[in-house]
Amino acid sequence: MIYKVKQEPERAILCAVSLPGKTEETEHSVEELEQLAETAGSVVVDTMIQSREKFHPVHYFGTGKLRTLHALAVEKQADVLLFDDELSPSQQKNIQKEIPEMKILDRSALILDIFTIHAKTREAKTQVKLAEAEYLLPRLTRQWTHLERQAGGIGTRRGPGETQIELDRRQLRKRIKNLKGELEKIAVQLETKRKSRSKRFNVALVGYTNAGKSTLMNYLSGSGVEVEDQLFKTLDTTVRRVQLDKTHTIYLSDTVGFIRKLPHQLVASFRSTLKEAETADLLLKVIDVSDANFREHIRTIDAVLKDFDIPEKRFITIFNKTDLLSSDENIRYIKQHFPGAICISATRGIGIDRVVRAIRERIEESSYVHDLYVDPEDGKLVADLHRFGEVLDSRFVEDRILFRVFLDKPVYHELKKKYRI
Repeated sequence: MIYKVKQEPERAILCAVSLPGKTEETEHSVEELEQLAETAGSVVVDTMIQSREKFHPVHYFGTGKLRTLHALAVEKQADVLLFDDELSPSQQKNIQKEIPEMKILDRSALILDIFTIHAKTREAKTQVKLAEAEYLLPRLTRQWTHLERQAGGIGTRRGPGETQIELDRRQLRKRIKNLKGELEKIAVQLETKRKSRSKRFNVALVGYTNAGKSTLMNYLSGSGVEVEDQLFKTLDTTVRRVQLDKTHTIYLSDTVGFIRKLPHQLVASFRSTLKEAETADLLLKVIDVSDANFREHIRTIDAVLKDFDIPEKRFITIFNKTDLLSSDENIRYIKQHFPGAICISATRGIGIDRVVRAIRERIEESSYVHDLYVDPEDGKLVADLHRFGEVLDSRFVEDRILFRVFLDKPVYHELKKKYRI
């Protein structure tokens, strides 16, 4: 009989610099870094935060603080030092020189590692590989021996983290070029799928990671989207056809979650995924209102979406997890400062009817009810009316059929042009 030896989780120390006036923000960011570390499979054994006027250009921390960190890491028997900001290649190299026996990872590398764990589809895996390669390229030097370790753990899952050190920059650039080419092909396929859904009203869920988007999608669509209390559990865009009622059908998509200090390499490589948000008729901005930092989450979401051409009128803000708030006073505060927002609990189904009603109102704003006279022999037009619209009534008027049909504006104009009605 073969017994598997259980690998102990890596012991991590969190490291951060607190700039003037940013004490509270840094504390929140470090709390989030701890969640990221736990999601990646590490156990946090200590935290070190240094207050500084600015980041040390050579070591991130001051040299004295770095020596203190080294001693703490030895005392705590740490395996990895996790830095809350993206380190420059030179900073990472210099820290590694001072603390050679520890694995040195920054926030970007940690998030990339989590994305590697959760990527399931060809699209997501390609996007993560591209982001990893672009992150590694400026850091590819022979001094980075820790990247060659085969012991596993965060930062060494597979792909560029453990094998690309053996390749020169020319080979890595070639890999980046090939991955971009593959993503372009995938983007074309996704665009074709989006066009096939353009005849219906498209709604996209956007929000901070772990805000409950997948739970809300499951409630609305009855689909089995995987839901787990982990950061970045959903990477692949999931699209479901949802029948809101007899006359309103939508396509609902769940997009990748956002987070503060999201690596720019990931934002760039996941642009085709975020395209779902850009092309949607309506976006539901889902916020975990039980999180004390939800205002910062809103700012992070808005900062990412700023790069996309999305008018403000295409948003509905939804505050989720209201059942976890301590009193109704908090909900009154939210409604006062965020008029038009909807308060719900996706896990308990509270307020979902208001979400459905709001979506339905937006559909009707962008749609028409038409009376169309159709020859009975015109089977293709009749089929398209049923396929792309909602036939509310039909009756014979002399030798023709009068259809009362509910059609989205772009669909109506397309049918009007096609059949000259």
